[in-house]
Amino acid sequence: MAFAGGLGLAAAAALPSFAAQAPLKGNLKHSVARWTFPQQSVAQLCQTVKDIGFAAIDLVGPADWPTLKAHGVYSSMCNGAEISLTKGFAGRQYHDALVERYARHIDLVADAGYRNLICFSGNRDGMDPREGLENAEAGLKRILGHAEKRGVVLVMELLNSRVDHPDYLCDHSAWGVELCQRLGSDNFGLLYDIYHMQIMEGDIIATIGRHHRFFKHYHTAGVPGRHEIGDQQELHYPAICRAIRDTGFEGYLAQEFMPAAPDPVGSLREAIRLCDV
Repeated sequence: MAFAGGLGLAAAAALPSFAAQAPLKGNLKHSVARWTFPQQSVAQLCQTVKDIGFAAIDLVGPADWPTLKAHGVYSSMCNGAEISLTKGFAGRQYHDALVERYARHIDLVADAGYRNLICFSGNRDGMDPREGLENAEAGLKRILGHAEKRGVVLVMELLNSRVDHPDYLCDHSAWGVELCQRLGSDNFGLLYDIYHMQIMEGDIIATIGRHHRFFKHYHTAGVPGRHEIGDQQELHYPAICRAIRDTGFEGYLAQEFMPAAPDPVGSLREAIRLCDV
């Protein structure tokens, strides 16, 4: 009996380790934003994600793609073509520079075997949102044909203008969805950032249900604070991820929270567990 009891205790003690290493379900493809792990090199982060059980990193540019490839990790959202978050396609004065930069970057992304390339509306700078919509449509049309030919998807991020990015124009899903409808291309869509849209409009699961065909990519973070996504914040990510899964989504869900706990890797591991539905 003593032997059996000891064995039972030993087995119970081993369970957390086993659970942490259990393979992911595979219903959603997972990623993590590069910038949220500044304490790790790109090579170290590649090893971290593979240890957890996934193989993609978000917001990585051409200089780091060779490192990702060497580790068998995918660049799930490429960057580097943008001028900045504040100077984007809503400003006609930036169009010539953006067209040149994106035309070149579309080729880089395609030649590397990647698909998603991030873009931004930029700030309002006093313009009416309708004017910004027309400007963004005109600017994006200048590069969309090239993206279609090369199989690259331009993905505009929805950001909040209330807390983190004052004056950013693409700050509500309705504005972004209308831009998608105007462009009418499978090679343009939205990065639906759950953290940002909870701050701006809430109604996360219903919005995903209504407009998921326009959402090419998702980001996570806890509200408020942009930290871990567990039960210390107001969003219930397992339910949100089930809603995403049930739309048949085939893209990537990337963790973009800023770890506040002493063990950032543990926080990432737990976030992936919560979202692995």
